[in-house]
Amino acid sequence: MHYLWDWDELDHLWNENDFGAVHDWLNERWSQLVKTSPVGDKNPDARFMQGLAFAALALHFTQDGNQESARLFIDDALMVLPQYNPSHLGIRVEPVLETLHTLRDAISLLGADAPCPFQPLVYNKLVFDRG
Repeated sequence: MHYLWDWDELDHLWNENDFGAVHDWLNERWSQLVKTSPVGDKNPDARFMQGLAFAALALHFTQDGNQESARLFIDDALMVLPQYNPSHLGIRVEPVLETLHTLRDAISLLGADAPCPFQPLVYNKLVFDRG
């Protein structure tokens, strides 16, 4: 199914490090999918969007000095996103997974409210399958 979403907007928000807005963008579209799909939140596209939203929250929380929540959302994202590798809905999954694995290793032994270990936070940009 093809969705008429402005992927450029998501790309811009992600690449501008506005992960709170990324989460809101994804959550809005996830909600649309869940409401309109006969299988609700079991819709594979909705599940993918949720996995990306988990990743966005992890990146947001690590920057906000909430490493405990960042770890939880990384783990949630890593349970969902590998199922969609190499790409889904035109988004390459591996760059997101690489960022999550790197961040998970870096924050694994940090205290719950420790500052972000990367100043500035370095993460992979969204990569789209253009074709």
